[in-house]
Amino acid sequence: MKATAKAHTNIALIKYWGKRNEQLILPTNSSLSLTLDGFYTTTTVDFQENLTEDMFTLNDTPETGEIFRRVTTFLDLVRRLAGKEQLYANVKSMNQVPTAAGLASSASGFAALAAASTKAIGLELTDAELSRLTRQGSGSSSRSIYGGFAQWEMGKEEDGSDSYAIPIAPQEHWDIRMAAVVLSSKMKKISSREGMRRTVETSPFYDGWLQSIPADLDGIKKAIQAKDFTRVGEIAEANCLKMHATSLGAKPPFTYWLDATVRVMHQVQEMREQGIPAYFTIDAGPNVKVLYLPEHEKAVEKILREIPGVTDVILSKPGPGVTYL
Repeated sequence: MKATAKAHTNIALIKYWGKRNEQLILPTNSSLSLTLDGFYTTTTVDFQENLTEDMFTLNDTPETGEIFRRVTTFLDLVRRLAGKEQLYANVKSMNQVPTAAGLASSASGFAALAAASTKAIGLELTDAELSRLTRQGSGSSSRSIYGGFAQWEMGKEEDGSDSYAIPIAPQEHWDIRMAAVVLSSKMKKISSREGMRRTVETSPFYDGWLQSIPADLDGIKKAIQAKDFTRVGEIAEANCLKMHATSLGAKPPFTYWLDATVRVMHQVQEMREQGIPAYFTIDAGPNVKVLYLPEHEKAVEKILREIPGVTDVILSKPGPGVTYL
């Protein structure tokens, strides 16, 4: 009972920030992302009759603690769904993403885990069902089931039955590019979960953030269909800044940015003044993602690499959904 799956990270252009149900990971707003080909996780799940507990290896290192707990808790959901609650697994995962540095490592990680574990245990799920299940490991992973652009519906039901991702435009719809500007691969001091919780509970800016989401979603979906790069970039950049503003209003206030984060933001804005269309977005971490078009790739990469504090620039195209190896 063994299967291997590969899932790519996604970067939200309309951010997910805050939960209405912590246990089921139900968001306070819908979100929209682009799946990338440059970052991915490959996971093998092997259910074995002779095991008395789960085993988890990440990048050839046995894991314990919180990461291990999250994996086994998710496998409990899969076991329950399959009616095989006493069947344990040996899980081996290779992560081609800096972990916990704002580059969506949990999105690809849990999407690959969900796909491999359900296939290994004999479940046959639709993409929507897999997305709904994956969400309970990591909210953003629900979008990594699909390639290209995907929207995670916040849903309204208390049991989360209507909260899953749906495809908006496939990988081949549009050759839009994204550069991941790596400033730090260190574990961040405040996790996304803790940051969301603090913001939802204490930030006076949070309600304004929520009220702005429907218009952002509607606008960016129309721009994606029309391949209107300027509009996509403007909406994504503004949405990102609104999200990060909510954390500055939290008690106590916090930010994920480094001084180099701000330098990259300023440089992207300068690129536009120089006639190079580029826009930034930043998740819960210091690293910056820059949207651009293929014809400007060389210029964008050169400028980004010359910024003090930048340790790497990784270029990505739209990526595929979950695949089985």
